[in-house]
Amino acid sequence: MEPLPPPLLFYAAPPHGHVICSEKWRNSPLVQSLKGVQIIFENELRVADFLLPNKTSVLYVSECDIIAGSSYKRKLVRYRNAGSSFQEVVLVEKTRLSEQYFPAVQRFVVFDLGLSLLPVGGQTDASQLIAQMVHGEGRENPFRRRSSCRLLDRLVPALVQQIPGVGKVKALVLLRHFSSVQQLCNASPAELESIVGQASAQQIHSFFHKQIAGT
Repeated sequence: MEPLPPPLLFYAAPPHGHVICSEKWRNSPLVQSLKGVQIIFENELRVADFLLPNKTSVLYVSECDIIAGSSYKRKLVRYRNAGSSFQEVVLVEKTRLSEQYFPAVQRFVVFDLGLSLLPVGGQTDASQLIAQMVHGEGRENPFRRRSSCRLLDRLVPALVQQIPGVGKVKALVLLRHFSSVQQLCNASPAELESIVGQASAQQIHSFFHKQIAGT
C-alpha cells in the first residue's frame, strides 16, 4: 500500500489573491462573504481551516465550539503541534453568548500555546479579516511586520493584566523586558524578581505553571 501524502499544511502557500480552504467550509457564510478572493477547496488541510498566500494558516474557533466544552482545546493543541512552516493564527468568535468564556480561551491560546489570537464577531467579520490579510498585506505575513503588530498591541497587555497582582503598570514593565508572552511564561522567579519584586514574581511564576499543569 502506498503511503498517504503529507497534509497540505506542509506544501507551498497559495498564489497571491487566493485562499486554500478546507472543504468543510464550502457552503458556510464565511466563504460566501469572502469577496475578491479566489478560493481553492481542499480535503487535505487536516487541522487548519485556511491557508493564505502570506504563509499564514488560520484555525477558526466558533461560538458553538467554545460553549460545547473543552474539546476545542484538543483541536488547538493539534494545530500548534502540526509543525508547519506557516504562521499560525487563531480566529475566535467573541459573541454575547461566548463572551464569558473568552478570557479563558485567550489564556489558553496565547499563554499556554503561544499562538496569535484575533477575536471576531462572527463568520462575516472573519471573512473581511481574511480578505484584508490576503489583499491588504500583499505577499508578506502581517504577523511578521512591525506595522501590523497593532492588531495584537491592545490584546497582549490586557492578557498580562489577568495575572493576579499584575496591573496596567506592571504589565507594561514586564512587556518591556520580555518581548513575548511566551518569554514571560518561561522566565524564572529570579528573573521576574529583579523586575517586579519577590511577591509578584512568585505570583506570576505560579500562575503560568499552574495554567500549564492544568491543561
